[in-house]
Amino acid sequence: MSNLEVFEHSILVNATATIVEQCFTDLTLMHRWLNPALRCEPVDSWSTDIGAQSRFVIQIPVLQPALKIIVIEREPGLVVWQFEGFFKGCDRWECQPESQGTRLLNRFEFEIPNPLIQFGFHQFAAKWTEADMQAQLKRLKRVAESVQQGQ
Repeated sequence: MSNLEVFEHSILVNATATIVEQCFTDLTLMHRWLNPALRCEPVDSWSTDIGAQSRFVIQIPVLQPALKIIVIEREPGLVVWQFEGFFKGCDRWECQPESQGTRLLNRFEFEIPNPLIQFGFHQFAAKWTEADMQAQLKRLKRVAESVQQGQ
């Protein structure tokens, strides 16, 4: 049986919480900082309202594994996506206003039900996934700060 795993990272962004939130709720802005190997596709129309569904596709030639995601929690500055596929869990994006800007917290909680996929993930992808989460936060920070400066 798999165990729940948690990867959590945060970054201080020199932008308002509203702009930081836009970067993870606006699909066009999201594609500016997402890993180019990931593609987010809305099931119907794009939304971050509770119940909205999308798919994250990992663009690996031939396979293109996908995670179905649904928004399960939504408040100003917060979106929690629940996903199911080869991983099961939640991806939480939360803005915490601070005096110098906004602290963006990304918490990825998951389990991998299939023991073979779990083994492969830990052997080949776990360190890459954590490093990619940190890199994505840095890219999101750059996008948010450029949007902030453009206003």
